[in-house]
Amino acid sequence: MSKIEENINDVVCELVYDYGKGETIDEAGIFDHPDKEAIIDIISSLRKIVFPGYFRNRGIKVYTLRNNLSMLIEDVMFKLARQIAIVIGGDEDNDAEIAESSKLITLEFIKRLRKIREYIDADVQAAFDGDPAAFSKDEIIYSYPGLFATFVNRIAHELYLLNVPIIPRMMTEYAHSVTGIDIHPGASIGRNFFIDHGTGIVIGETTEIGDNVKIYQGVTLGALSTRGGQALKNKKRHPTIGDNVTIYSGASILGGDTFIGKDAVIGGNAFITRSVPDGAKVSVKNQELMYNYKISKPIEKRGISEDTSWFYII
Repeated sequence: MSKIEENINDVVCELVYDYGKGETIDEAGIFDHPDKEAIIDIISSLRKIVFPGYFRNRGIKVYTLRNNLSMLIEDVMFKLARQIAIVIGGDEDNDAEIAESSKLITLEFIKRLRKIREYIDADVQAAFDGDPAAFSKDEIIYSYPGLFATFVNRIAHELYLLNVPIIPRMMTEYAHSVTGIDIHPGASIGRNFFIDHGTGIVIGETTEIGDNVKIYQGVTLGALSTRGGQALKNKKRHPTIGDNVTIYSGASILGGDTFIGKDAVIGGNAFITRSVPDGAKVSVKNQELMYNYKISKPIEKRGISEDTSWFYII
């Protein structure tokens, strides 16, 4: 045995011994944890159901919308019921009661897809109406990270309301990893919700957001403190945002008792820990800027020629 093989063997023995200590990260059950890839696959299928004209299995030839939809729903129900059975503590193949419960939960979720589609359709319209850079609704559906994060949240939130553990959070954390937008599945979001740009947004579990709300990148709707840890579970820790509110980039709104009144506008980088009345406009006083050039120095305006091949100075 070579020196490298001996070292590898020593490491293996040490790790096997370490696994026997029964620590949290050592649980090695093969079938008693949800499958992340299956959850992502379920999101993909649900996206095809919610946006039938935009996303589909191009490798499958289906002649009617009804047949395609039936296949997708059956696929989601089969996969989701299996994952729900796992997280509620059993094996649907060997426990008839758990199998039945997981199927009933899945069926109730499927019944809510029409409501989810209604909200998502309004979200697409809100994005188009609110963003002059949007050329079409197709562009929004295919490419806007805010819409994808909102779509996943609306799915996960319904499962959260059905008391499904783990899976809703896995869904929203997948969206978080893809978009940079972190929305807890417990957050309640009203109609016509628009996230512009989106990177760095954090929306906590007990956040409540009204209708026609627009949020820019870097916004935090968070808790004042989490030092209480598990003792704070099931308590209102995050703010409530009223209807028709706009929150600009970098703003932080914190605390379960903090309410932002309808029609309010929260300026960029504002730090808010108390309630704001209806129609208020909150902004941060401009900081003094220091320039390291003489004011008398002429300012050059730079442009680009029509053929974009070279720069010129006006």
